Amino acid sequence: MNNPAVLLAGTVGSVAYGLATPGFDIDTLGVFAAPTRDLVGLEQPQQTIATTNPDQQLHEAAKYCHLALKGNPSVSELLWLPEELYTARTPLGEQLLTIRTCFLSAPRVRDAYLGFADQQLRRLTGRCGPHVEHRTRRRSAKHARHLARLVGQGIKLYKTGHLQVRVEDPEWIRAFGDRVASGRTHEAASLLIAARKVFDTSRSPLPDEPDKGPALEWLSAVRTTHWES
Repeated sequence: MNNPAVLLAGTVGSVAYGLATPGFDIDTLGVFAAPTRDLVGLEQPQQTIATTNPDQQLHEAAKYCHLALKGNPSVSELLWLPEELYTARTPLGEQLLTIRTCFLSAPRVRDAYLGFADQQLRRLTGRCGPHVEHRTRRRSAKHARHLARLVGQGIKLYKTGHLQVRVEDPEWIRAFGDRVASGRTHEAASLLIAARKVFDTSRSPLPDEPDKGPALEWLSAVRTTHWES
């Protein structure tokens, strides 16, 4: 799809988390609207557009809503970025920001953040220690940092109903990643166990189910506005 109609986009990843290091990549995430005429045709338009140099991923409006309603952490952070990190904001993008809380629910936040953190833990298996090659250790440190970030963000979102994208203590997370990559994988496992206990013993202001109504109204406005290319 050439020149997709981007509704909202921003810089995500390590820059947004405050964990960027020298030589870091700039990752962009966004939402675009496919022409409504194309959606009612025989062939469905592309739902995700991914490019490299620069690294950019755009989800079509309906797909974005489905992922956000599931509590997907990588997708959800687009709606909670610091103001200066947005690179594209249309009126429909602004409307999406105003309904960001409608996508949240306590069970889905818990399951999504713990699930993504568990994926990072499984990627560490057999890939840490002083005898592992340097490139693999660097990758393991990155997985460990993501695990620590996810449990921290997830717990705060669960307890407060607000997603803080930028981490509070980046130096601790960097040091944690280095320790785990050097062979102390038990620290990653222990952190995830402790996070599960916090979720299980904490009360959340979030509802049990997301509120799909505002999302459906927003998507209807997108379809009306973007009837044609």
